[in-house]
Amino acid sequence: MTGKLDLLSPTNSQIIFIDHQPQMAFGVQSIDRQVLKNNTVALAKAAQIFGIPTTITTVETDSFSGKTYPELLDVVPDAPLLERTSMNSWDDQKVRDALAANGRKKIVVSGLWTEVCNNSFALSAMADTDYEIYMVSDASGGTSKEAHDMSMMRMVQAGVIPVTWQQVMLEWQRDWAKRDTYDAVMNVVREHSGAYGMGVDYAYTMVHGAPARGRHTGATLAPIPA
Repeated sequence: MTGKLDLLSPTNSQIIFIDHQPQMAFGVQSIDRQVLKNNTVALAKAAQIFGIPTTITTVETDSFSGKTYPELLDVVPDAPLLERTSMNSWDDQKVRDALAANGRKKIVVSGLWTEVCNNSFALSAMADTDYEIYMVSDASGGTSKEAHDMSMMRMVQAGVIPVTWQQVMLEWQRDWAKRDTYDAVMNVVREHSGAYGMGVDYAYTMVHGAPARGRHTGATLAPIPA
């Protein structure tokens, strides 16, 4: 049984990335664009850790929008790119078929732009089906903060659930005793979670004596008073 009170889990969720392409990102003003890319890639890595079925759809790649972020495609190198002409992904039958084939009612959404592609997809999918839409606010972006915020408000009023990328990942993890995914989640945290990740690096190395992350092999030279 699925419902909005049920937490996201690795068995009830799927994810769609909509139009993470450079020309679409150029227009984003609601969030720092490097932060947006960081959050999007982190979300994709989290989805892979938990085996979440992943759909990537693109719009007018060769004529306008450009190629999907290579950092995102590196996370899911075998994923097909579902090309569209429509602003609304729900208007493309390939997208509908891909989502239906995954058999999961909870759809996590990350896309550009919030007020156009995300909004139209969410409202249309909910109107036509019993899908539940979880809109990842900090892995999506609009042409202004107001455009993003008003669109998020409109979607929430219609029943969309607003979430953030790290919230989604930790909801999938849920219990730190799940050791099969623990290390991979911590790796995403250390690479993508800013101050939280720095804190994890500090705890690992300074408290627990783990080796430093990275491939540095140079010597540490002791101080020499001048």
